Amino acid sequence: MARRSPGHPRPDGVPSSAPSSAPSSAPEAGATPLPARFTLALDPDTELIDGGRVVLGGSPLRLLRLSEEGAALLGRWQGGQPVGDRRAAGLLARRLVRAGAAHPRPPQDPDVRATVVIPVRDRPEALARVLADLAGEPGVAEVVVVDDGSADPDRVVAVARAGGARVVRLAENRGPSAARNAGAAAATTPLVVFVDSDCRAEPGWLLPLLAHFADPLVGAAAPRIVARTDVPGWWTRYEVARSPLDRGDREAPVRPRSRVPFVPSAAVAVRRDALDGGGFDEALRGGEDVDLVWRLVEAGWDVRYVPSARVGHEPRATLVEWATRRAFYGATAGPLARRHPGQLMPASVSAWSATTWGLLAARRPGWAVLSAGVAAGVLARRLSGVVAEPVPLAGRIVARGTVQAALPTTEGLVRAWGPAVVAALTVRRLRPYALAALVGPALDEWRRTRPPLDPVRYTLAHVADDLAYSVGVWAGCLRARTLQPVIPEIVVRAREWSRAGVGPAPPAGPAPGPPS
Repeated sequence: MARRSPGHPRPDGVPSSAPSSAPSSAPEAGATPLPARFTLALDPDTELIDGGRVVLGGSPLRLLRLSEEGAALLGRWQGGQPVGDRRAAGLLARRLVRAGAAHPRPPQDPDVRATVVIPVRDRPEALARVLADLAGEPGVAEVVVVDDGSADPDRVVAVARAGGARVVRLAENRGPSAARNAGAAAATTPLVVFVDSDCRAEPGWLLPLLAHFADPLVGAAAPRIVARTDVPGWWTRYEVARSPLDRGDREAPVRPRSRVPFVPSAAVAVRRDALDGGGFDEALRGGEDVDLVWRLVEAGWDVRYVPSARVGHEPRATLVEWATRRAFYGATAGPLARRHPGQLMPASVSAWSATTWGLLAARRPGWAVLSAGVAAGVLARRLSGVVAEPVPLAGRIVARGTVQAALPTTEGLVRAWGPAVVAALTVRRLRPYALAALVGPALDEWRRTRPPLDPVRYTLAHVADDLAYSVGVWAGCLRARTLQPVIPEIVVRAREWSRAGVGPAPPAGPAPGPPS
């Protein structure tokens, strides 16, 4: 019996219902332990303090306080031991994973299988290539090609069947969300993997992705999407370094307001049960992947980003297409902000950091140092009784937050207020600041990553990228009648660093960390 297509929208464009809830009585508290056979790896940025009893890490940055028993468990896990079947150990592992301070290492299961769904509209040559990539790939149970109203459906059907795929045909073009939902409804396995026709799957990419579904709370997992290097054009070399689909080389939990806030649907694996009643929103012709991930997280599911699994994606063929696509991505911000209030802003920065940066811009370095010092003093007072040396730790946290957030915040504001920044170039007094905001993040990124492109063209492409995205943001905001995506958030007191969040730990047992 065919399953109904999830995510069919009401007339107002809102999905008919949310995704099904994750199998946990209290998902926000991590009430489901991490499976016993999993192992853990600490995130490279995670710092162990006071003999491992305090863990500093995650995204957003927080303290996780452990008992002596919890610290001993963490030490054994660092040595490669599995989580184990004790519930307390599994809950502690779950909290570390959900905080982003540690990452799960699931056991490989060569028998796990998934249905691969390929939505396509014409593009038979690209379809033939991705089908060839999937042929013989471990983990593929079947391939379903969804023809989304192609102009030449017979050719698409012929290519699909030649590649061993089953075909679902939509009589008219309904968009990628509807095509993916139709493919999920036709799937015969508990796991569904969506792959776009312009992707090239690397050998061995699928099983590491599917292994994460041994965790019953994982609702989706995504590979790293990298730009293909076999497409001519210097802008494609820029795309290799800064594709909007590439979430980077570091694994992470995926959720709003974190280091990896979303993953693209160009290639993503999803638990089919998690889609029941709330698949891709068919009213969205862009941003549907962000919307789905955020609704899965709201329903209590974990979403994992797994960069060890890689899929290539074809860049745009011309500069015009490239810039137009950037503007299209920006235009999705307005509708997404209406659906997810408070989750989409150009930057979120602490009031202390903003004050320090403002004083430096005003050429008041002494006052800026004083501002940072007061912030460190306030935090040190909250850390008193939690760590052995609160003052130096507070100083490191404040310095780290103030310095590391400066360029990302600047770039986020440029991507929201690009037209205003360009206009500021015409004002002599503002010109140095506007120029620094436009090119500073680009030059710093080039210095850190050394992309296969000279710094001049990389900077020009970076600026054009940000400005095209900014134009799209404003167009989307006007259509959605919201200014949320262009208003930065100034955080006066982050809950991770409130007194409740960093107060003394309970005397025994794995202690809960600050609210996530």
